[in-house]
Amino acid sequence: MKYISVIGAKEHNLKDVSLKIPRDQLVVFTGVSGSGKSTLAFDTIYAEGQRRYIESLSSYARMFLGNSRKPRVEKIEGLSPAVSIDQKTTNRNPRSTVGTVTEIYDYLRLLYARIGIPHCPYCGKEISSQSIDQIVDRILELPDGTKFMILSPLVRGEKGQQKKLLSRLKKDGYVRVVIDDEMHLLSEKIELKKNVKHHIDVVVDRLKKRENMRERLTDSVEIALKMSDGLVKCQIIDGESILFSEKLSCPDCGFSMEELEPRSFSFNNPYGMCPTCNGLGFHKEVDPDLLIPDRSLSINEGAIKFFGLKHDNRHLQSMLRSILEKYDYDFDTPIKKISKPCLNEILFGSDDEMTVTYNGKFKGTYTSRFEGLINNMERRFRETKSNTMRGFIERYMSDIPCPSCHGKRLNPKILSVTIANMNIIEFTELSIREALKFLDQLSLTEHEMLIASQIITEIKNRLQFLSDVGLDYLTLERSAGTLSGGESQRIRLATQIGTGLTGVLYVLDEPSIGLHQRDNRKLLNSLRQLTDLGNSLIVVEHDEETIREADWIVDIGPRAGVNGGEIIAEGSVDDIIRSEQSITGKYLSGKEKIPIPFKRREGNGKFIKITGAAEHNLKQIDVKFPLGKLVLVTGVSGSGKSTLVNDILYNGISRELYQSYKRPGKHKQISGIQNIDKIIAIDQTPIGRTPRSNPATYTGLFDLIRDLFASTNEAKARGYNKGRFSFNVKGGRCETCHGDGIIKIEMHFLPDVYVPCEVCKGTRYNRETLDVKYKGKNIAEVLDMTVDEALDFFKNIPRIKRKLETLHDVGLGYIKLGQPSTQLSGGEAQRVKLSTELSRQNTGKTLYILDEPTTGLHIDDVAKLVKIMHRLVDLGNTVVIIEHHLDVIKVADYIIDLGPEGGENGGTIVAQGTPEEVAQNPKSYTGAYLKEIFKQAE
Repeated sequence: MKYISVIGAKEHNLKDVSLKIPRDQLVVFTGVSGSGKSTLAFDTIYAEGQRRYIESLSSYARMFLGNSRKPRVEKIEGLSPAVSIDQKTTNRNPRSTVGTVTEIYDYLRLLYARIGIPHCPYCGKEISSQSIDQIVDRILELPDGTKFMILSPLVRGEKGQQKKLLSRLKKDGYVRVVIDDEMHLLSEKIELKKNVKHHIDVVVDRLKKRENMRERLTDSVEIALKMSDGLVKCQIIDGESILFSEKLSCPDCGFSMEELEPRSFSFNNPYGMCPTCNGLGFHKEVDPDLLIPDRSLSINEGAIKFFGLKHDNRHLQSMLRSILEKYDYDFDTPIKKISKPCLNEILFGSDDEMTVTYNGKFKGTYTSRFEGLINNMERRFRETKSNTMRGFIERYMSDIPCPSCHGKRLNPKILSVTIANMNIIEFTELSIREALKFLDQLSLTEHEMLIASQIITEIKNRLQFLSDVGLDYLTLERSAGTLSGGESQRIRLATQIGTGLTGVLYVLDEPSIGLHQRDNRKLLNSLRQLTDLGNSLIVVEHDEETIREADWIVDIGPRAGVNGGEIIAEGSVDDIIRSEQSITGKYLSGKEKIPIPFKRREGNGKFIKITGAAEHNLKQIDVKFPLGKLVLVTGVSGSGKSTLVNDILYNGISRELYQSYKRPGKHKQISGIQNIDKIIAIDQTPIGRTPRSNPATYTGLFDLIRDLFASTNEAKARGYNKGRFSFNVKGGRCETCHGDGIIKIEMHFLPDVYVPCEVCKGTRYNRETLDVKYKGKNIAEVLDMTVDEALDFFKNIPRIKRKLETLHDVGLGYIKLGQPSTQLSGGEAQRVKLSTELSRQNTGKTLYILDEPTTGLHIDDVAKLVKIMHRLVDLGNTVVIIEHHLDVIKVADYIIDLGPEGGENGGTIVAQGTPEEVAQNPKSYTGAYLKEIFKQAE
């Protein structure tokens, strides 16, 4: 058997690890969170594979590709070219869609360009070819005496100086050319910019409409058509230009279309994009609902969030007073009682006669143009050069569908091109499941089939790969930025299956994230496809079904952080179970498990009810969330869980409680908000994006520790306050590295090198600050402690101890207080946030929202998380969790199961009630798996 041999891996917490990994098999790395799985898989094995490939290229190429640092490992043998498929979300660019990132849209553009049937966007008739006679007849319809030119379009949007073309035209006897809408004589020196796209039309003839000109006009049109391969332009002097095509035109409306090319169907290209929104499908407008979030308030009570009103702008206030008085209102009138015409004048302006008072000293009546608050903000947004001002105004703006293309992104000409009466955007609006069905039922002529068969095969293959990894509910027009980490990872997985490569090492990070248990088999089949092709797979995973499916398992531990980094067991499932040290083995054998509660909580009898939820695929559903319970929202991927909980429940309540700027998803009403006093979403976004952010700063521990150091006798004698012990400001930090502790040295075509600061030796502080000690430790030594070490060190300081205990309780005893946030996983970041909330004063009326909190967690860590969830609910709070993990679902007090499928076939409530009640519902996929769990527990 062939192996990948890793010898002496010491990256991060790995303790001189050596192991042999069988090639061409499905290998799972598992172990508790923070044990070193990702370090071994990604930071060591994948990093070395990537580094070796990049080093095989020239030094010039490496300057553009970037470089990888050599991982701390003695040797790796048997390594193949490596591909990483991790949880990083795809491109956040609004122009990026599922169709573009999978390249399916590129094939669709080619398909529509080759067999699409164009129609006139005005009359809807199919466009046919235009003969020379038809073109001449159309030009002869111009009024007598009209001066015009016959132009032949030779260059359309191409870069280059076009010197050869211009020289040839001059040699052939032509006198004039129109370049980028400007007339030039060929006799003059014409210098075009090399890297700019140009349009060049040669003037074939200049004419004046009169009788008996048909013969000359026909000759000129023939010449123009021949030169440009079927295009001719009639340019009316000081008027419009009319483009004619020998191939595509509407004889009734006179509408002409140039030859269809793949670029014509791109919303990222000027030839295809909607000119109004430039292919985005939307534009930003100030949203009246964001500007006035609470209409029960008056202007004096701060109802309108317009910044000018906050700065005692007397002129503006006088203008508003004049409008209000005209309608018999004042600044104390609640907005909801102000009539629509009056509010429209305030927001969008007026030209009416106004009486304006300045500071009570001057009063005059005159006609004044009042711009309106919304118009004023939108003008400032367009004109300002200040990013701060743009950011401020953007908080009150919403994405509004483009009024021209209605969100379709393409111009009307291109949207009129159809296949089987469906344009390209309508096709991308189908789910992948529906798109496959459409292509299977597509009926084409023999001629069309000869052209399109290969393209359709490529499209169907890629759609099928996406369906095979459980993404058949997605639509191709879905923005890539809205995909979850698991969805984007499975899209890249489907793309790799489609490439058909062999001999590659694929490294995956929890591909089962966000996937319902029902679809797990699809994912495993897809992984098997990669190994069957002759590839090696290393999968970092906690899912039990995936672990049992693996050919080889590597269990890393025994615990996390400094207590991990060792190979505990490797081999088959039985080998892992036999290992006494393996925590994974104990759960696989059933010796350890998360128990099913004997009794479900009754709750406090109160509810939060959403009426008429209709965002995305939700079907006008009414949902009750019982308070004082652990509530799980379940369902297959794409069924509408995140839409219901995040977009409607969280955003809707946040707007009510905190006047949040985020617009909630479409719904009629949320009632029962008075039953809670705050809502908190705990997600897996980083706690900070720079190395200066760490668990100590996020949780507030750093402030308490700095207060403690500032209170020491040594600090008081030196006159140091708490600011002296911050590495973010001048005073106590090392100024050589500005408190970073490391210095970056650029190495050009080699990777940048980060070296510890020579002055502070990586401590971040200057010598004077480090001289101040508490119990024999300076501030840098305290930040280098793990949570568990610090818990013992600060056991007599109650405020610090309480925060450290909550970090320990959520299973983060192994992380260091000063560990940069960039080194924390998503699961670790989420648990830092959770511990921060636990350390705060409890009111017993908080609603917590968690979106798949088990991401990145070993089953042993899930057990700890479940205890924390129960603790929060036992204090009187409500916890709402979106989750697929059955061990969390089974301990819920109440389940809301959405479905039955994803996408358009989802968005309804399939089952709700206790886990036992959902298990008895034959329509619920979640219930079927719960039923199996309850049987095994009997």
